[in-house]
Amino acid sequence: MAKTEGQIVIKKYANRRLYNTGTSTYVTLEDLAEMVKKGEDFVVQDAKSGDDITHSVLTQIIFEQESKTGNTLLPISFLRQLITYYGDQMQMVVPSFLEHSMRAFTEQQSQIREQVNRAFGETPLGKNLQLPMQMIEDQVRRNTEMFQKAMQMFSPFMTPPPKETRKAEAKDIDELKEQLRALQNKLDSL
Repeated sequence: MAKTEGQIVIKKYANRRLYNTGTSTYVTLEDLAEMVKKGEDFVVQDAKSGDDITHSVLTQIIFEQESKTGNTLLPISFLRQLITYYGDQMQMVVPSFLEHSMRAFTEQQSQIREQVNRAFGETPLGKNLQLPMQMIEDQVRRNTEMFQKAMQMFSPFMTPPPKETRKAEAKDIDELKEQLRALQNKLDSL
């Protein structure tokens, strides 16, 4: 898809079709997901009212990606915790905190890739080794701890999560570790 000057406007019609005004073509949610991955800036507008509906369309893309691939980025315990913040005094803080955390994670991911490239260079291992599993696990652990500490700062009287929630979180972490191991095995086999 061609990129136009500035922000691309996507129009969503009543029949749920999406129209890219930059390329004068109809697009799918999958096309929009690819645009996001390429870093293309776009806004989705309701074709009739002109309202900005970008947030709901991006949420729909996440929902489809989660159900289509079976590989979930959002563990159940995270979703449950996120839901508890709706209507809470923390609701205004959470979006900026999550945005900051994702930005930091992206920067750290780039740094890890650079370190791997410096360490392994042009060797076959270096070409196939994207992110060492232990580095990812350590980063996930640090980010989770940082999130929990930040939430406790804003809500110092918050009680610890129930035992069932902690078990679910531990299960989610174990599932993430297993997915990382499987990814590492695939990379090693390449």
